[in-house]
Amino acid sequence: MTHPMTRRFLIGAGTAALIARPARAQPVLRLGLTPVFLDNDAVVIEGLRRALASGMNREIELFQRRTYQEVTGLLLDRTIDAAWLCGYPYLQHADALELVAVPVWRGGPRYQSYLIVGADDPATGLSDLRGGLHAFSDPDSNSGYLVTATDLRRLGDRVETFFSRSVFTFGHRNVVRAVADGLVRSGSVDGYVWEALAVIEPALTERTRVVARSEWLGFPPVCARRDNLASEPVRALQDALLGLVERADGRQALAALHLDGFQRATDDLYDGIADRMRDLGP
Repeated sequence: MTHPMTRRFLIGAGTAALIARPARAQPVLRLGLTPVFLDNDAVVIEGLRRALASGMNREIELFQRRTYQEVTGLLLDRTIDAAWLCGYPYLQHADALELVAVPVWRGGPRYQSYLIVGADDPATGLSDLRGGLHAFSDPDSNSGYLVTATDLRRLGDRVETFFSRSVFTFGHRNVVRAVADGLVRSGSVDGYVWEALAVIEPALTERTRVVARSEWLGFPPVCARRDNLASEPVRALQDALLGLVERADGRQALAALHLDGFQRATDDLYDGIADRMRDLGP
């Protein structure tokens, strides 16, 4: 799989609303994107927008927000038709949401959470980081919060007592940057994001080191409201996502995202995240 170089990729904050050029008089598809995946990199966003709009033959309106909570709220209140979320908020609202498609990365629909420190830090695991400053990405992120919080709970500890302080950066790239720049000692980051950054911005990741990897967990999915799953726009989105790999523009968009494609999935893909949610408790 090729990986075209882009200067900015995946992580960021802010709000963006982009509308695809109309192809036919079809219902507009309103798609939410969290800042965890797409920066304000116009090349990455435009490539995805064009590929999906072409595959669906309709206008697409893309919504970006700073946090998972904001994007999830837009989906639940019907402001948008579908959203690229994370397994954690998907399971938090499993009574209202349904899977549309799941990305395929390195041959499968799973990824890992990485625990990272500075390149010269002597730590070999989580237990060595007690009393340090730690960066999380988002409170509703599986890889950027839930995994580390659960690991601590399983050790009989808590985030609030284990670290001297923890901060949310609202972006996995921001976590990597905070660790690399020495602003924090350690961070919890999406392994897919760290690996992608290692390709497109190696000077950044080389200043960090992975000291722990989680088990393989369900990749952040594209979701829709359960009562909207059968609507024509959402069905068209599912077909377009599954068909990206079959189109030249789709393959280009996938390469920019460092993904192999999208596939259908069932809830059991997220059993590992569900187990962690139960262990974390209230």
